[in-house]
Amino acid sequence: MTPTTNHVALLGRVSNEAETRTLPSGDTLASFRLIVDRSPVAKKRSKQTVDTFECVVWTSRLRKAVEKLVPGDTIEVTGQLRRRFSRSNGVPASWVTIEVETCHKVEAAA
Repeated sequence: MTPTTNHVALLGRVSNEAETRTLPSGDTLASFRLIVDRSPVAKKRSKQTVDTFECVVWTSRLRKAVEKLVPGDTIEVTGQLRRRFSRSNGVPASWVTIEVETCHKVEAAA
């Protein structure tokens, strides 16, 4: 069987301040959105010039770091894609997030 991998590396701008919340399980997470410019080739195929990704942080050390980020900071994140599921009023929903493993500020917001 061929091994598979789930690894994401993104360089983009922070869209919003991180939101920290505690889940019913007692786990605490922080989430924020990352804006990433599309490649020149992709921009030719679509009017959309950027993609926005939901990023989720679980570890306390990394959570403290992302809580210091401000909108406009340029950062590099690595992590894994995670598909999340929920149900609201009986209607199922799913979405993809980036589960962040590393986060480094490249440039502070202007």
